[in-house]
Amino acid sequence: MSAVLVNGGLDDGLVWHLGDPMREQRTMESGGGQVSLSNRPVLQISGPDRLGWLHSLTSQHLEGLADGGSTTALVLDPNGRIEHVLHGVDRDGSFWAWTEAGRGEDLAGWLDRMRFMMRVEVTLRDDLEVVWAGRDVAFPQQAVASRHSEVADGLEHIVPRGTLLDADPVGVWAHEALRIAAGVPRIGVDTDHKTIPNEIGLVGTHLDKGCYRGQETVARVNTLGRPPRRLVQLHLDGSMEALPELGSALELDGRPVGLVGASARHHELGPIALGLVKRNVPVDAVLQAGGISAAQETLVDPEVGLHVRPRL
Repeated sequence: MSAVLVNGGLDDGLVWHLGDPMREQRTMESGGGQVSLSNRPVLQISGPDRLGWLHSLTSQHLEGLADGGSTTALVLDPNGRIEHVLHGVDRDGSFWAWTEAGRGEDLAGWLDRMRFMMRVEVTLRDDLEVVWAGRDVAFPQQAVASRHSEVADGLEHIVPRGTLLDADPVGVWAHEALRIAAGVPRIGVDTDHKTIPNEIGLVGTHLDKGCYRGQETVARVNTLGRPPRRLVQLHLDGSMEALPELGSALELDGRPVGLVGASARHHELGPIALGLVKRNVPVDAVLQAGGISAAQETLVDPEVGLHVRPRL
């Protein structure tokens, strides 16, 4: 069967599946397959000051990152809300990173404005793309950088656009299903403009580093506990044919208590999704996700950080 493409949304135009998305998920889990993530913009940040400079700007500890070392870092606003994400690798004198679809120009522009007198250069590399590959797929010699993926024990390769790997193609349905099953949030999909790192388990955030923009909020919530919302995995009613739309309201007893992120059908778990819910929602409450019943699986403790609160 020919490839079915995503029609609309952030991943518009990517391969959705190739006829059997459940088999494609099993292929990924068994160490095979390749997934084109060609809509993820790639940035090259070069220059001798790059790591110290990025360390000062982002939520992650980047000083001293070894050649070939990889990490994820967030750019926050002054109130600690997530603005951008960098999934990066430092290799051969450059920090190679990809960010979410549609965010490349904004991120590159912001970084460029923050250079001042630092010896760094920021380049948006339209000639490169991201390909996910299973752990058993032959390493592409054309890759400028590679990092371990949080999805299905694979690798994310940054390669020249149009590079083909020696592996069966897999669609983003399978990739999204396994990502959701692993509880890995996608910035700008499973988060909104109000999300702070504490609500998603401090993804991309290092607590033992110097100041950076938004650090006060992150530190305060981590110390006192109880972030406003928390990330959950949603197990949806399998008798329903439809999946909830991205951004649909999560409701409890008819009142909104959160929002739905990405959803997909998993080959073992059935229909699943990620969601952000208010901290005070009982962890065992059955919610309505866009009108579909959904049980919660806790990914972030609603009392996270409370254990470090001083007891007098």
